[in-house]
Amino acid sequence: MPDESFGEMFTSMLSVNQAVSAERKLIDHLIIYIEHEAQRLEDIKRFFSRVTSLHDGIYNEPSDPIANPIAAFKLVKRLKSEWLNVVHSTEAEENIKVLREDYRRMESSLPKLEDLRGAAHGLMRLQDVYNLHVESLVRGHFQQISDPVDFYKLSVSDMLSGDDCFLVGKVAYDLEDYYHSVLWFEEAVRLFRGTEWSPENEGTLEDALDHLAFSHFKTGNISHALSLSRELLLHDPMNRRVHFNVEKYEKLLNENLPATSSGLTLKRPDGIYLRTRNAYEQLCQTKGSQPIRREIISLQPYVVLFHGFVTQAEAKNIRKYAMPGLRRSVVASGMNQATAEYRISKSAWLKESAHEVVGKLDQRITLVTGLNVQPPYAEYLQVVNYGIGGHYEPHFDHATSDSSPLYRLKTGNRVATIMIYLSPVQAGGSTAFIYANFSVPVVQNAALFWWNLHKNGQGNVDTLHAGCPVIVGNKWGMFKNKNFHKVTCTAVTNIVHPKIIILSSSTHSPLVQILFKFFSYVQHNRTYTEEWWKPLLYILYFDLYNGCQWLLFFNILQKILFCLHPKKETHKSLELF
Repeated sequence: MPDESFGEMFTSMLSVNQAVSAERKLIDHLIIYIEHEAQRLEDIKRFFSRVTSLHDGIYNEPSDPIANPIAAFKLVKRLKSEWLNVVHSTEAEENIKVLREDYRRMESSLPKLEDLRGAAHGLMRLQDVYNLHVESLVRGHFQQISDPVDFYKLSVSDMLSGDDCFLVGKVAYDLEDYYHSVLWFEEAVRLFRGTEWSPENEGTLEDALDHLAFSHFKTGNISHALSLSRELLLHDPMNRRVHFNVEKYEKLLNENLPATSSGLTLKRPDGIYLRTRNAYEQLCQTKGSQPIRREIISLQPYVVLFHGFVTQAEAKNIRKYAMPGLRRSVVASGMNQATAEYRISKSAWLKESAHEVVGKLDQRITLVTGLNVQPPYAEYLQVVNYGIGGHYEPHFDHATSDSSPLYRLKTGNRVATIMIYLSPVQAGGSTAFIYANFSVPVVQNAALFWWNLHKNGQGNVDTLHAGCPVIVGNKWGMFKNKNFHKVTCTAVTNIVHPKIIILSSSTHSPLVQILFKFFSYVQHNRTYTEEWWKPLLYILYFDLYNGCQWLLFFNILQKILFCLHPKKETHKSLELF
C-alpha cells in the first residue's frame, strides 16, 4: 500500500492489522540485535573468566608471580591494551545503531502520536457508549456497570498494564477531560503499586499519582487530591510543587468549601450530540436479533434488510479492491469536507469500470429497489473500514443545508441509502436509528436499505442514524447513495388484462410491489364492473413508463380505492400499499 494509507492508522482496522506485520519485522530486527549483544556479552564473559582464573591460579602461588617475565608481560599488556579494548569497545553502540537504523527505515509504516491518541479515544468511546466498567475493561473483559455479566466474551483476552492505563488517562488529561482521566489514572495507580518499573514504560507510579491528584482537584474532590499528593511525597519528598499543592489543598479543606468531599459523583462531559446521546447509546447496547431472509425492519422510516445480498467471494474481492484506496473518511463541514472525531473510519470509492463485481452489485441493487443507481443518478460505491472503537455518530445521509457539498457537485440530494455488511463483527457496530428507536446488528453479507427523503423531496428526520462503535471485530461496510435527479423505475412492459401484468426483471421494485398488493386487494373486493378502472390503469402504466411521477401514481390508487370503498375509513387502507 502507498505510504499515505498508513496515516491515521487508528481509523481503520485494516491499517491496525498491517501494524501487526510491521511489529513482526521489528521483532526480527530485535532478535538480530539480541544475538549480536549476546555474542558481545559472551566475549566479555570469556575475558572475565580468563582474568579471574589467573588471579585464582598463578597469582595465588606462594612464589612471586611477577618474577615470571612472561606473566609480567601479559599483565602489562592486559592492563594497557585488553582492558582498554573491553571498556572502550564501540560494539554495543554499533549494535544499537543498526537496530535504530532498522527502526528508522520502518518508521513511516508505524503508528504516529495521533494514532496513539486515537486508539485511546477509541477505548474511552467503548467505555461510554456501552457503559463499560473501566476496571473490567482493563482486565480484558467487556462488562457493563449495570450488569455483572460480560457484554461480550473474547476467546482470547488481553489485559492492560499500568502504563497502558496511564497513557489513556494522559490523553483525556491533556484535553482537560478529568472525568475520564480520573477513572484511567486510578487504574494506572492500582497497577503501578507493588510492581517494578520497566524501561519500555513511559509513565511511573509517581507520574500517575501526580496526574490523578490534580484530576481529582479539578473535579472538586479536594480530599482525594490531598491524600494522593501526600502519598506522592513519600516517593518524591523534595518535590516543592507537590508540597505547595498539599498546603493549598489543606487550606481549601479548612475553609470548608463546598464540593470538596470524597463522595462526589464524577459527571461525564457533555458532547455535541447531547440531545440524542442517550437514545443513541441505548440503541447501540441493544444486541438485536438475526432477522429472516428479507424483513421489513421499519415502516417509518421505511427500512428493509436483505440477507445474502453478496457472496463471501464478492465481499472478499470488494475488500481487496478497496484496500489501496483507503483514506480517512470525511464529513460535510459547511461548503467543504473535513475529517471529524465523530467519524472514525477509512473509505475508498469503487467505479464499475474498474471492477466487474461493482457492476454486478449495481444491477442487484436496481433489482431489489427499482432505482437507477448508475452514475450520475447515484454515487459510486463507497467501501468503509472502521478503526479502533470505529463509529459514526448520529447523522443524516441526505443534505440538510443548501450549502452542502452534495449540491455543489450537482448530484442532487440523497434519496435512498443501501448499506452492505462485508464482514462479521463479534460485538458492537450496530446501525442505530435514533428517533425511530431501533437498531440493526451487523449481519454478514446482508444489505440494509432505507429512504432518506419523503415523496415531496423533503428530508425524513426519522432517518437520523449512527454507526455504533465496534467493540470486537473488523467491520467492513459498503454504501451506495441514490441521488435525486429524475426518479426512474423499471417499467411495466405490457398489459394483457387488468388482472394480468407482464413485468420486466425488476419484480422487486417498490412500485411493482404496490401494484401487486393493489391487485390482490381489488380481487377480494369485487364491487365493481371490470372495465371502469382499465383506462386509469393505462394511465398508471404510462406514468411508470415515463419516469414514475409518484404523486400522480398515488393519486390514481387513491381514486380507485375511493370508488371501490367510498367509506372514509377505507382511506386508511392506502397505507397498507
